[in-house]
Amino acid sequence: MKIAVEGCMHGDLDKVYETIKYIENTRNIKIDLLLCCGDFQAVRNEKDMESLSVPPKYREMKSFWKYYSGQGVAPVPTIFIGGNHEASNYLWELYYGGWAAPNIYFLGFAGVVKFGNIRIGGLSGIYNARHYHLGHHERPPYNDSTIRSVYHVREYDVHKLMQVEEPIDIFLSHDWPLGVTDCGNWRELVRYKKHFKDEIQQGTLGSKAAAQLLEKLKPSYWFSAHLHCKFTALVQHEEGGLVTKFLALDKCLPGRKFLQIVDIESDPGPYEVRYDEEWLAITRKFNCVFPLTIKRGNFTNTQLDMQDCRQWVRGRLEERGIKPCEFAQTVPTYDPSHPVSNTSFSGYPRNPQTVSFLALLDIPYLLDNASESRDSSASFTQRVDYSEDIPIEDEDEPEDIAEVDNTETDDGNQ
Repeated sequence: MKIAVEGCMHGDLDKVYETIKYIENTRNIKIDLLLCCGDFQAVRNEKDMESLSVPPKYREMKSFWKYYSGQGVAPVPTIFIGGNHEASNYLWELYYGGWAAPNIYFLGFAGVVKFGNIRIGGLSGIYNARHYHLGHHERPPYNDSTIRSVYHVREYDVHKLMQVEEPIDIFLSHDWPLGVTDCGNWRELVRYKKHFKDEIQQGTLGSKAAAQLLEKLKPSYWFSAHLHCKFTALVQHEEGGLVTKFLALDKCLPGRKFLQIVDIESDPGPYEVRYDEEWLAITRKFNCVFPLTIKRGNFTNTQLDMQDCRQWVRGRLEERGIKPCEFAQTVPTYDPSHPVSNTSFSGYPRNPQTVSFLALLDIPYLLDNASESRDSSASFTQRVDYSEDIPIEDEDEPEDIAEVDNTETDDGNQ
């Protein structure tokens, strides 16, 4: 299976798909899957940009809306996670995962799916120690604080992923696992990213949560983005044990290393996104302790009777099938011929995919349950500093701005 791995999308779907087409034509190959490691920016209309945490000069429609509307169709199946520059209101609709557009699948805030016989897991967002133990209290319309905290990784989602026991082939995170630079040529990295040196030497560059998952899951491949550069590493788990091939990639800009083709052994196609039985069982088991306020979640004592839960899920999938629910639009799409100003906030919709998914697992819809969260979150956010543990600005360094051939990619196994 030939998989195209892309770093930060930043809404430039047209450019990435054009690059993939160019590679297919020039190398006479067929790409089976595109994986995006965050900052996807699934912006559907002008209103979504209110939930996009970027400086005003970066608030652009870009090209996702074309695929949401049906004007364009993703030419290759695409799976993505969220980063720290997202239309967070839309991703919250699809908290458990689902089709963001036809042929474009969001893994959810945390998730595992199968593509053919390849098992793909992912964790959306970036790590911030201040908010890691809190519940998912943020709801649109976001204020200046919650528009940033909404994309911070939560312990609840990591804890669910820590329950996964069956092997993971590929895992996606936006920020890098803490300490992964020790397993690669970090001295070469700091030659052109000099501001990383202190954090690497102090052991603070990266996500503690991602490092915990890397140690537990030991996937064959781990792909990341966020730091806007390419970096590779080989992570050895125990002496003589499993090895994880780590790859981080840049954002989609001319001359940048934002795309790489990875060839992974798999069953023959055709391939499609399918639900993962073990992940559905974990999701069902932990939904009853889903923390939805600013208070710290209490879920570590949840008893897992996975055998019975797996058997129940298996029966449901046999009845309904293993394909995710069909894509459904929930808001009007941007129309470039009739741009409109943002209307006042009028709530947020229940996505039919999420409703159907929860019905499949026979668990309640909780995403609009904001009891005790709005008032307390307002007071909380006034007291804390929302600076990131990894202060990466989404701007180019002066030496990176020169434009060169925008089809530059890397090919082959690491």
